[in-house]
Amino acid sequence: MDTIHVAPGEGRHYPMIDGDHIAKAAVKDANGAFEVFEVVAPAAPMAPPHVSPWSGVLYLLEGRITAMVDGKPYDVEPGGLVVFPAGTPSTFEVVGESARFVAITTGDGAGRFFADFARSVPADRPPQDSMAAILSVASRHGVALADT
Repeated sequence: MDTIHVAPGEGRHYPMIDGDHIAKAAVKDANGAFEVFEVVAPAAPMAPPHVSPWSGVLYLLEGRITAMVDGKPYDVEPGGLVVFPAGTPSTFEVVGESARFVAITTGDGAGRFFADFARSVPADRPPQDSMAAILSVASRHGVALADT
């Protein structure tokens, strides 16, 4: 595996309804795979909980969020971390004006999902106006809205 270096401000941007997901690195070797993203998220209503086939680690850099994992709320402040286990209903909401965090996902599927979502779902429209596109993208990547 080659060394990866990404300078501040660099990376592929995937504007989505819950923030700008910036791909920083995708690593795959004999020990497995993971992806690293910087996420800049504005204040917005909490998206419905969803179930992903990958686990995600959210490490908060700036702002505050409330994470919901399997129906339980977690208040996360800068320097705090929350894990979204694969197959577990999860979501988050920004508390205040915005938040910035590092997201690390297992495997190599989250980046493809983010790219497809950014291409297919307008980031500047309410989720309810784009539900057909959201469900289509989700089904292509093994992501499902959780039963609430």
